[in-house]
Amino acid sequence: MISLEEFDVQFIFDLLLVTYELLFEELTEVIESHLIESNAHWLRSHFSHIYKTSFENKNLKRLQKWCNDIVVKYPNLIFDSENFVSLKEDALISLIERDDLQMEEIKIWNNVIKWGIAQNIDLPSDLNDWSYENFMTLKSTLKNCLSLIRYFQMSADDIYNNIQPYSQILEKNLWKDLSGNFISNNYKISSTILPPRIILKPDLPNRSTEPFSVVINEEHAAEIASWIDKTTTAYNSTNNPYEFKLLLRGSRDGFNRESFWNLCNLKEITITVINIKASNNIERIVGGYNPIAWDRSKRGKISCHDSFIFSLKNGTQKNSILSRVQQPKNAFFYHDADRGIDFGYGGNLRMFCPNNNCQVNGCECVHGSQYQNKIVDNGCYFVNEYEVFQIHKKI
Repeated sequence: MISLEEFDVQFIFDLLLVTYELLFEELTEVIESHLIESNAHWLRSHFSHIYKTSFENKNLKRLQKWCNDIVVKYPNLIFDSENFVSLKEDALISLIERDDLQMEEIKIWNNVIKWGIAQNIDLPSDLNDWSYENFMTLKSTLKNCLSLIRYFQMSADDIYNNIQPYSQILEKNLWKDLSGNFISNNYKISSTILPPRIILKPDLPNRSTEPFSVVINEEHAAEIASWIDKTTTAYNSTNNPYEFKLLLRGSRDGFNRESFWNLCNLKEITITVINIKASNNIERIVGGYNPIAWDRSKRGKISCHDSFIFSLKNGTQKNSILSRVQQPKNAFFYHDADRGIDFGYGGNLRMFCPNNNCQVNGCECVHGSQYQNKIVDNGCYFVNEYEVFQIHKKI
């Protein structure tokens, strides 16, 4: 059996699709498991594409379940994505049928309507121009979805403002029951009433629309926490004593130095994680820990005794590499205003390279004597994504 650790994650995912098409079921299951267990960060960073593709290949059951377990907690990952209206019907049904989908019922309805209309490009854009046939076309498209909506969990305003305009696509008895239920408390409903969804609001993170990171996973975070505390026994995802508060995400806030300084200036105890890609398309995760504040007003060499840089295990790197500072006086170097993150005088780990050899959203890694170990091959890398977190002890 070929070791999958030797290959780029994108290649492994493409290989998964090939083995599925060729009906190599056992190999497909092995690759599926490898992606989920060893490359979850990559799957999350390409989530909408992974979700859509997994449901286009019906037997990728493990990947479908992995995706759905995330989406029920963070539904906007799919419902707000550009790919939402191109989902297969069974992918949509697999979501809206779940009791634990963490979304208001009226938003589920609105998204189902949005999806149904998108499947019929000839429908008029103005609802006032719809004919009876137009409504019947939408009803036919959504015939397997409409029965999964929890209508009786909606407010009267939701029914009037959102359901009533499309009442023609509902069964007559259901619309009669919905109308009657809000007219009289004693109205006897004959339609099937689905139970309310189980909303787990206390368990959701502050940013309920996304996981805590699209670069690292919980295992990575625990490993970094162990390095911060210099523990002899590594933390795991269940006993990590730190909370990772997202300050900046490149795809959301920008990859330029201005975004970094606007969001991270004077922030202390931070972790930077960067998903980089080399010219051969091999991806790595690198980063660094800064216990002191990033300070835009300073210039030159900055001293720090506890900083470190690292590369993390992923689908193309079997083991993580930790590199602690060994020249504290050269822990950081603040150039003039042409760059942001810069670990080590000499560019041990540097973002926003100013020279022509590096990309605008680029990263340079050059091993020097300032930090102990070489974390990746020396050179300039394209940055797929990067994030900066401020670290807090959990209460």
